[in-house]
Amino acid sequence: MDTFTSDDLQLAYTDTGERERPAILLVHGFASSMRVNWIDTGWVKTLGDAGYRVIAFDHRGHGRSAKPTDEAAYTPQKMAGDVLALLDNLDIPRTAIFGYSMGARVSAFTALAAPERISQIVFGGLGIGLVEGVGDWDTIAAALLAPSLDDVTDPRGRMFRAFADRTQSDRHALAACISTSRQELSEAEVGRISQPTLIGVGTSDDIAGSADRLAALMPNARVFAIEGRDHMLSVGDRTFKAEVVRFLGEKT
Repeated sequence: MDTFTSDDLQLAYTDTGERERPAILLVHGFASSMRVNWIDTGWVKTLGDAGYRVIAFDHRGHGRSAKPTDEAAYTPQKMAGDVLALLDNLDIPRTAIFGYSMGARVSAFTALAAPERISQIVFGGLGIGLVEGVGDWDTIAAALLAPSLDDVTDPRGRMFRAFADRTQSDRHALAACISTSRQELSEAEVGRISQPTLIGVGTSDDIAGSADRLAALMPNARVFAIEGRDHMLSVGDRTFKAEVVRFLGEKT
């Protein structure tokens, strides 16, 4: 894995595939990493086999990237700035982007900040929660800072604390991240995202919110229901992979 600098932070990334191929940038979810979200689930291989130059990176506070513990470091605007800094570092003028959960939120902010840089968008694990929020995440910050998993009683807090422990994440950095990264967009802002967009949400996902309601706000979006999958399992679903490859292959 290589590194690039954004906002004076060293962030890790990987870049696979020939430079002449069309690029797709993968933006992982909260408490995850490019390895957990994209490599171990087979996305990098799937998209590479489909003919794409596949780029992924670890968000600030995650994986092998720098881990500030200041909440101000984790606004979606700053995290979208990391995406654009990576594209600049790789001299990529325009790319498709695929974000999962928090990564979908960051992808949306990126598309609004620099629409000329983004050709197609895939939002995974995030529907109308992009506008209305995704529930009370203060319990997750508290769970991350608790002495141990045994001290956490909230079900969602336990899920994310167990995930952070399993991935050996910096829990203080994640608690700072979750405090400021979940800023919502307005309906009008979402309506300005005009790139062709695929929204994939699991039918058992109780975090993302309605994909149909989000798509209805956008001028060029459609929905793929990931059957029988919850928030954690949707990302690796084979039917979702097939639909994303099909979507990316459409001419824009």
